Amino acid sequence: MRNRPGAVFWAAIALIVAFVAWAALWPANLSAVMTAASNWSAANIGWAYLVVTTGCIVLMLYLGIGRFGRIRLGEDTDRPQYNRWAWIAMILGAVMGVGLISYGAAEPMSHFMVPPHGLAEPETIEAAVTAMQFSYFDWGPNAWALFGVFGLAIAYSTHRRGNSGLVSPMLRPVLGKSMDGPLGKAVDVFTVLATLFGTTTSLGLGAAQVAEGANSLFGVPTDVFVQVVVIAGITLVFTLSALSGIGRGIKWVSQITMIGAAILGVYVMIMGPTSFISNLYFRSFGQFISDFPMVALLTPSTPDDLAWMQWWTYFMMAWWLSWGAFVGIFLAAISKGRTIREFVAVVMGVPTVVFSLWFTIFGGTAISFDMFKGTEIGAATLENTNVTFFAVLGELPLPAITSALTLILIVLYFVTGADSNTYVLSLLSSRGTLNPSRSVLSIWGLLTGVCAIVLLVLGGLQALQQAAILSAVPFTVIVTLLAASLVKELRADARFAGTHAVAREAREAELTT
Repeated sequence: MRNRPGAVFWAAIALIVAFVAWAALWPANLSAVMTAASNWSAANIGWAYLVVTTGCIVLMLYLGIGRFGRIRLGEDTDRPQYNRWAWIAMILGAVMGVGLISYGAAEPMSHFMVPPHGLAEPETIEAAVTAMQFSYFDWGPNAWALFGVFGLAIAYSTHRRGNSGLVSPMLRPVLGKSMDGPLGKAVDVFTVLATLFGTTTSLGLGAAQVAEGANSLFGVPTDVFVQVVVIAGITLVFTLSALSGIGRGIKWVSQITMIGAAILGVYVMIMGPTSFISNLYFRSFGQFISDFPMVALLTPSTPDDLAWMQWWTYFMMAWWLSWGAFVGIFLAAISKGRTIREFVAVVMGVPTVVFSLWFTIFGGTAISFDMFKGTEIGAATLENTNVTFFAVLGELPLPAITSALTLILIVLYFVTGADSNTYVLSLLSSRGTLNPSRSVLSIWGLLTGVCAIVLLVLGGLQALQQAAILSAVPFTVIVTLLAASLVKELRADARFAGTHAVAREAREAELTT
């Protein structure tokens, strides 16, 4: 029965069909409701996104450094299924690949033109440092600590406790038997919906970037119709990839995209303003570390501040919350046999360093060109963030070749992200089995594409962002409960059964007798 869809599948399908029908029949009403709800959540509970993600950092460091770090995600005799290179490639490539193209140059340049919270004068070197600092924050430890908590909880629950790959069983230590009834089903349905709407945001961004790349190379229009066609075509590809399984489709495509991204990053670093990029990185990363506590809990003080936070920091943190179950379950599926210490070190450390380098290379290059070459990349970014990445490549040698490589990377990132999403949705709606049926995989592949198209037609990027923000609201509670459950489970682990704290004096007395 675990390979067959259950109540969670049918409830989630019913709600998604109702959402699509609402969008088709009363699009203006749906848009108004989403806008009002998104504005309310940003104004009233946006701070919770910051508190929860910062708390996840503290918990991950505690688990990685402390005694629990020795626990293996599986039996003590289990060893990793994938080598470290393949494992890291899947973590980076299948999780946030499209975002690296969509925001890699656009976010730093946006903050350079309009510095966050008025912390610097626009278009100055101080603005450049501040821009990088906030870009590192949006894509750094907060996001990966959140993913890590979900990943550790699900990996421990499935690989060591033998539970299904659902969120609800991991909440039993805190919520008890209620997780075996309707409340548990509701948690899993919320998880499915958050996963779907969180990842459709990425699909919408990916479609816009594919259209922009095609326009750069072939003069193809970038309107909504073209983006819908892109989503439809890619949906077919990633669904077929998902049917091939993690060990084949996602694994190999992730490694290919890692190599391609490395080649592109090194090329821009060498051919671009190398000295400027290097100096900017060390100065910005140092400021990021020193100011991290302040930035991590910085909340708005004016209506303008709130509007900025809603579409940058709050959106990014809400996006990661809505991605939490998706990424966590995917990390759990590929991390069996790893120790908690290794998991924490790699999941929090590697992406933070890699992404900070990526944003500095591409964002720093764009900023340097505007400051010293008189380009208008910044002005173009304020009009449309989708143009920034290709505008940067257009200022470097061999723009046709680098743009073509970027377009290939976007498509492959698109496929791996949606591929992983399809697998996780199928797992969640098939009683947590790690091997969902092909029919369920196909259904979720289709629905992912349909929902991305609906949101894109409904309101473009704004509707996609609103869906991510709203889907994250229940996860501010769920991730808190999940963290508490994980700590409770680890303290009861058989590896530590019978152990207790011993005072230094008692230990010395024991040794002398």
